[in-house]
Amino acid sequence: MVSFDLSEEQTMIRDTVAAFARDEVRPAARMADESGAIPPALIAKSWDLGLVRGAIPEQFGGYGDTRSAVTGAIVAEELAFGDLSIAIHMLAPRLAAYPLIEFGSDEQRARLLAGFARDEFAAGSAALMEPRFDFDVADLATRAARAGTGYVLNGAKCYVPLGAESEWILVYAACGSEAGGAAGFIVPRAAPGLVVAARERNMGLKGLATYEVTLENCKLGAEARIGGDGGLNFTRIVGQTRVAAAAMATGVARAAYEYARAYAKERKAFGVPIATKQAIAFMLAEMAIEVDAMRLLTWEAAARLDRGEDALKEGYQARNYAAQAALVVTDNAVQTLGGHGYIREHPVELFLRNARGFAVLEGLATV
Repeated sequence: MVSFDLSEEQTMIRDTVAAFARDEVRPAARMADESGAIPPALIAKSWDLGLVRGAIPEQFGGYGDTRSAVTGAIVAEELAFGDLSIAIHMLAPRLAAYPLIEFGSDEQRARLLAGFARDEFAAGSAALMEPRFDFDVADLATRAARAGTGYVLNGAKCYVPLGAESEWILVYAACGSEAGGAAGFIVPRAAPGLVVAARERNMGLKGLATYEVTLENCKLGAEARIGGDGGLNFTRIVGQTRVAAAAMATGVARAAYEYARAYAKERKAFGVPIATKQAIAFMLAEMAIEVDAMRLLTWEAAARLDRGEDALKEGYQARNYAAQAALVVTDNAVQTLGGHGYIREHPVELFLRNARGFAVLEGLATV
């Protein structure tokens, strides 16, 4: 029998992150969207929660907490409930640190993990998506070719979060012999052949700095490959990123639903709250159902990851369903507010713009 009852520790983490998202993240969301910048003080506060440092082993300066995909999904949902751009920024270091923890060699972990255990925020990133209409994680166009004892990387990536701020980027490239068809490479930002372009200008996620990255004959030593010749399990990594995306979509959808519900209870038409109108009430009920369905699919996939099982199918289902449902829920929130939903005095238009990205974006977060 499957149980989704949270442990005492998970409940405490959820409540702590939820309070932080409500009291600190949501009030900063509009300004971050308008200015394109997230207050450093807010990022520092999030770092103090140990959302990245917690999973790093104690010998590298972390807290040595047991890593759980379900717990990671809970954290991702709660932060995205506050704001998606800020949530991705806060959790971006996981994209670099977590694959190192799980698949990195002893030398790689000793050399790099301490950088994510500092007392101040340490930017980190990974480059998975590619700027082509037929992008497929199972068929990366970015290639890593053997060159003597090292490798040469060629290709292009896009939507790389914090790409210009990170000391190094974890780049995924087709390598031929890797489980799942790809390998991960530690590429220093100053590496010859690596070019980080100007910040991308996006429809949503305006508070998040994302970049296009190109690699032209970027030469790396053998030590740059995550896990050495043994490599990493790319299929598992993709499953983890898709669970994170589904969890964040759930958070955005829940934020839109709860805001629309509260508005409908207060807004009156012909002397009664519009929430009592059948059309609005039914729409809100469908939104609530979608949010719960998104979360259940996400947790099912996350639970399989925690058991060490292949969650590629479940992660794909959760992400695809959540991407579609988040767009429907946020659009319905705009409709619930009517004309008010289209203006920036209310956050639902921001939720809708951010939700649109889930259908096309890959690899921006992990659990």
